[in-house]
Amino acid sequence: MVYLSLMMRTKKNAKQSNYIRDGRAPIPKKKITSIIMSKIRAKNTKPEVLLRKALIKNGIRTFSLHIKNLPGKPDICFKKRKLAIFVNGCYWHRCPKCKPKLPKTHKSFWNNKFKANVLRDEKKNSNLKKMGYRVITIWECQIKENIKPIIVKISKSLKRDVNR
Repeated sequence: MVYLSLMMRTKKNAKQSNYIRDGRAPIPKKKITSIIMSKIRAKNTKPEVLLRKALIKNGIRTFSLHIKNLPGKPDICFKKRKLAIFVNGCYWHRCPKCKPKLPKTHKSFWNNKFKANVLRDEKKNSNLKKMGYRVITIWECQIKENIKPIIVKISKSLKRDVNR
């Protein structure tokens, strides 16, 4: 549904403005596909914002966002508690629960892209752990299903750190 509404709005905008591709991905069969893909954000995504709002609502406010000097720039970080949280999109990071399908065109490109994303995620988690950070990965589908257990998990992780 969201995809459909974005597509409709994008079609209107595509006629009004010139769109310039950056050339990183193969040219899709339909121009609209490229325009839609360009609208996908890397940070401050809807699941990430929902999680932050839920944390604040539950009195957890001492976090920082997208810290540049940490591996992977965690979406949410409790620096003093050495806790890094990543909110992963199921499609881009290949959620083990959702198991999203590959695109129908340019399969080898997308397969390589997704493998590189997963390897990059593993590397950043490993580097953070070497720095003494605990890493929590939260999937987009978990936030959509029920955010309460996620808040409890984060809260327990922060309290565990205080009780050391």
